[in-house]
Amino acid sequence: MMKKLLAVLLMLPSLALADGLDTGDTAWILTATALVLFMTIPGLSLFYGGLVRSKNVLSVLMQCFAITCAVSLVWLICGYSLAFSDGGSMNAWIGGLDHAFFAGISKDTLEGTLPKSLHGLFQMTFAIITPALIVGAFAERMRFGPMLAFSVLWLLGVYVPVCHWVWGGGWLADLGLYDFAGGTVVHITAGVAALVAALVLGGRKGFPGQGMMPHNMTMTVTGAGMLWVGWFGFNGGSALAAGGDAAMAMLVTHISAAAGSLAWITMEWKKFGKPSALGIATGMVAGLGTITPASGFVGPAAALVIGLSAGVICFYSVIFIKHKLKIDDSLDVFPVHGVGGILGTLFAGIFASTELGLFSGYGFAKPEFTMLDQFGVQALGVVATFVYTAVVTWVLLKLVGLFSELRVDSDEETQGLDIALHEERGYDL
Repeated sequence: MMKKLLAVLLMLPSLALADGLDTGDTAWILTATALVLFMTIPGLSLFYGGLVRSKNVLSVLMQCFAITCAVSLVWLICGYSLAFSDGGSMNAWIGGLDHAFFAGISKDTLEGTLPKSLHGLFQMTFAIITPALIVGAFAERMRFGPMLAFSVLWLLGVYVPVCHWVWGGGWLADLGLYDFAGGTVVHITAGVAALVAALVLGGRKGFPGQGMMPHNMTMTVTGAGMLWVGWFGFNGGSALAAGGDAAMAMLVTHISAAAGSLAWITMEWKKFGKPSALGIATGMVAGLGTITPASGFVGPAAALVIGLSAGVICFYSVIFIKHKLKIDDSLDVFPVHGVGGILGTLFAGIFASTELGLFSGYGFAKPEFTMLDQFGVQALGVVATFVYTAVVTWVLLKLVGLFSELRVDSDEETQGLDIALHEERGYDL
């Protein structure tokens, strides 16, 4: 009798956990959170840092680091609350301030099976990397102060509302938009903002006639490897649980990255005669960005198609934007992230179908949806995110420009931002 009573008592903690906190889910999202932060610092920082000229490497590292710090504080103060709390009558468009400064969130407060504090921290890492991605568009020519002011305003004016629309119970969520880990919220917003920033600031001195080759491809490939590993937390963590959804999201993420890399260098090899390290790394990012919105809804065979498509389409998008339109999106943020995010968001509406045989996914957002219905919602999400981001980004850049010059002057650009803005050198050999 005593043994049976003891056995029941020993089971009580696990029974309590079954109705609330899940330690397995929590352990995984703790790990995923660290992986996503790892994507920005050091991953994206090194990836971008190696792609600029040596006189500007520290400026890029500094921008990514400063954005990480500033966004973290804004997310604490009001970003998380506006993105994920109930906005009352305005909930379709924006959340409220119930959780400003993480008010009402203690160590025991839950969000599903997770500590709510962990949910807020995980989402913070997404908010960090999105404006950091935009750095690649205006690299080597934007002043540090205006860059930081724009990043903070952009977070509040673009990222937070779109995040609420898609993940916070807003109007796109109600329509049934599929965006598992950030096709619209992260990649389209960052890509479109990058395109607008490149147009507003104008090209770098000497563009397009002067060659501006990466100064340290070893650094870039190292950063690319960190991005690939960190992306498992980005997509796998977006399941918000340790289970089959997370495992499949990680599998399709890996397949798409590999396919994107090989597709990119195949196009490069065919067009220019040789495959490059820059090409294989950029193709990987294209594959990762494109699978992101679809990663929780499609299977591995579809991921192969998505990755191959990403490598080919994003490759030709870079050529079109930079060489045909002559827009100096310095590190190709729009043609890789923007185009990839659009492509992946649309693909999610196709390959989520359960009727494609080997290429089937896991069903549409609503039982009554056909493929045409889901694809229509996906297309609406793409258009709405694109237009809203473009307009607000342009307004914010012009607003910041009223108070301070956005770009450095000609002499400072020639000298390099490391010395001109920070009085430091990346290399002193």
